[in-house]
Amino acid sequence: MPEQVGHESTKPMETDANSSTARAGADYDGQDLEALADLPAYQDWVLHRFRPYLKGKVVEIGAGLGNIASRYADGVEDLLLVEPAKNLYPRLKERFEGKPHVRTICALVESLAPVAGAAPSMGAPFDAALLVNVLEHVMDDVSMLRTIRSILQPEGKLLIFVPALPWLYGALDKKVGHERRYTLPGLFQVVEQAGFVVEKIRYFDFPGVLPWFFAGRISPSSKFSDRAAKMYDRLVVPIARAAEKYIKPPIGKNLLCIARVADNGRP
Repeated sequence: MPEQVGHESTKPMETDANSSTARAGADYDGQDLEALADLPAYQDWVLHRFRPYLKGKVVEIGAGLGNIASRYADGVEDLLLVEPAKNLYPRLKERFEGKPHVRTICALVESLAPVAGAAPSMGAPFDAALLVNVLEHVMDDVSMLRTIRSILQPEGKLLIFVPALPWLYGALDKKVGHERRYTLPGLFQVVEQAGFVVEKIRYFDFPGVLPWFFAGRISPSSKFSDRAAKMYDRLVVPIARAAEKYIKPPIGKNLLCIARVADNGRP
C-alpha cells in the first residue's frame, strides 16, 4: 500500500497567504522517505506511464530525497529538482552532485516563475514538469499549477500522481499532511482551470484501496508499516501492474494524469 513515493512527509506543509505550496525552509520528517526508498517495483510502476514524456528539459517539484528522480535522471537531457525542505535538501543535492546535467534548488516553485523583462530562471522553459504525491499537500492547487504552466514550453507536459478517493481520507493522510484526496472529475477540473488540456487521466493501484482504508480508517495505530509496504511491493505490485496494463480500474488508491499546456491557457 505505498502512497508517498515522491515528496514524502510526515508533517503538513506550512503555508501562508502568498504561497500555494510549502514555505521554503520548512522541515520535514524524513523517516517515511527512508522507509519507502526501497520500493523498486512500485516506483517503476508509477514512472512507467510517465517515461515517454521524461525527456529533454524536465523539472520535478517536491523531489524529496530523490527516490523517484534517481530512477529516470539518466534518461533526460537536463533535470532541475526543486525541494523546499531545508533538512531534506542537502541530501538531495549530495545524491546528484556527480551528475552535471542534474541541478537542485531549495526553493518554492513560485521562485521559478518568469519575471517581466528578466531572462528565464533556472533553465526554464521546460519540456515537462513532474509532481509525484505533491499536489495533495497544497492548499491552492490551481494556483500552483498555473505557476508550473508558466515555466513550461508551449505544448509542455504536466505529469501528476496524487492520492485518490476522498472517502479514503483518514489518519494516515493527516499524518503525512494531505490537504485532500482527489476524485477523477475533481483533478480533471483543477488541471483544466490551470490552463492545461488533459490527455490521459486514470485511476491507479486498485488493490491498494483496501489496505489503505484499513490502515487509515480502521486500524487504531494508524502507523506506516515499512514491512507491509515492502511485502506489497514484492508480492502485489507485479500482479496489479500486469492486470492494470489490460484492464482500466474503475477506482484506485491513486490518480495518474498527463496533460499539456493549452494553446489559450488562461493566466
